[in-house]
Amino acid sequence: MKVVSSREVAALIKDGMTVGISGFVGVGCTEELLKGLGERFRETGHPRDLTLMVPATTGDKKDRGVNHLAQEGMVKRIITSHMGFAPMIAELVFANKIECNLLPLGVQLHMIRARAGGYPGILTHVGLGTFIDPRVEGGRANERTKSDLGEVMVIDGKEYLFFRTLNIDVAFIRGTTADTKGNITLEKEAVIMDQLTFAEAARNSGGIVVAQVERIAEAGTLHPKDVRVPGVMVDYVVQAAPGNHPQTFAVEYDPSLSGETRIPLGALTPMEMGDRKIVARRAALELAADTVVNLGVGVPECVSQIVAEEGLDGRFTLCVESGPFGGRPAGGLSFGSAINPEVLIASNTQLDFYDGGGIDIGYLGLAEVDKHGNLNVSKFGGRVVGPGGFINISQNAKKMIYCGSFTAGGLKVASGDGKLTIVQEGKNKKFVDHVAQITYSGKYAASTGQNVLYVTERAVFRLSKEGMVLVEIAPGIDLQRDVLDQMLFTPVVSPDLKLMDERIFRTEPMGLKI
Repeated sequence: MKVVSSREVAALIKDGMTVGISGFVGVGCTEELLKGLGERFRETGHPRDLTLMVPATTGDKKDRGVNHLAQEGMVKRIITSHMGFAPMIAELVFANKIECNLLPLGVQLHMIRARAGGYPGILTHVGLGTFIDPRVEGGRANERTKSDLGEVMVIDGKEYLFFRTLNIDVAFIRGTTADTKGNITLEKEAVIMDQLTFAEAARNSGGIVVAQVERIAEAGTLHPKDVRVPGVMVDYVVQAAPGNHPQTFAVEYDPSLSGETRIPLGALTPMEMGDRKIVARRAALELAADTVVNLGVGVPECVSQIVAEEGLDGRFTLCVESGPFGGRPAGGLSFGSAINPEVLIASNTQLDFYDGGGIDIGYLGLAEVDKHGNLNVSKFGGRVVGPGGFINISQNAKKMIYCGSFTAGGLKVASGDGKLTIVQEGKNKKFVDHVAQITYSGKYAASTGQNVLYVTERAVFRLSKEGMVLVEIAPGIDLQRDVLDQMLFTPVVSPDLKLMDERIFRTEPMGLKI
């Protein structure tokens, strides 16, 4: 193992190489390495035509992280699950200047693990019926992208998708401490992610492994149980400059995110009444004690605030696809980490648990839904951002709750006395005849018998084999004017149509018991 600078590492990377990059969107970014690589290209025009394997593209929604590599000619192809935090890369994809293959987060992580083990690929049900399926769009993000990474196989009469492994020439991984033998620990990291898997895959591809760390210690001073990546797998270590090794792009360092300390969560300021709180309250009615629950970004995050307001912390276990169990999931540029986590595991093993049906209840966003129960959260206005872990979660949770406002673009509501009033209707209808992209297949879900609800501030739908069934409306809402006329398809209206619980629309706590 050699201690080198990021510029020396950049000089080792040749045109056309495949670079694997660890990290989870705004958490655990190898900023020092990416910045150095981007600077070398600006100065020399090399390396060119790189293929990036970035399971959860790191960035700050501005210009850090993988955004450093968003330079014409530098990247030929990116394979990722999500580009929402890397707008500069996403812009190159949208402009058709680089190829982009989108895969569910778990699929890509498991492909990397398969390469580490020398396997030809992975066989999975994740992605069937969605835009990842080669019979739909094959996960191609633009016209420039011609190749599919998956193919359909039938085994014992059941369909699966097979994804082939790819070699990794260089792996960028991250830790907190490296000793002089290259052993890596992660004591101050907010996520474990897949540092070891990346290192194994690159080493067994005949490639090199570069670890970005905060500090370097003498050999023999690290406890062996704390070492996450053995030094025999690490070729180079780069000690990051101050400011280039933030725990997340939201905080430089918070020990409550890495499990080093536990902090009192304190008195939570109640959410203001509005459509987000109403949706989160109705969604929270589906919680059950002693269950494993995944909360996605956006409105689903608000469910944890309702849990706190109702005094229900600790009645179930919250988890995130990046690896934390327990505690309270963090949001924004810290999404993927958790405050006061009980356990931190590698993301690929977390997604084994998810794919096998380990989530009891999943909460995810509702951006666009159609008459078949399909959802789109990955493509808007022709721009594709990708599914992240959405498909792994949504296809495999025993029960799925999709949360969002009924319309978008200026919606204003008022509530009180147990009733809802639409003050100003949103300009954009979210319940459409056909979604722009199938991130979640209602047909596939119905075939598996999955329990699925679509929760909005004024109406609740249940998925059936016949499609979308309206099962609840809010008190004070006119069925025709406020619901049916605001949809671009006509749902089945349940003969047992109910009113949503009036406690949802009052300012005081609901008194929710689980």
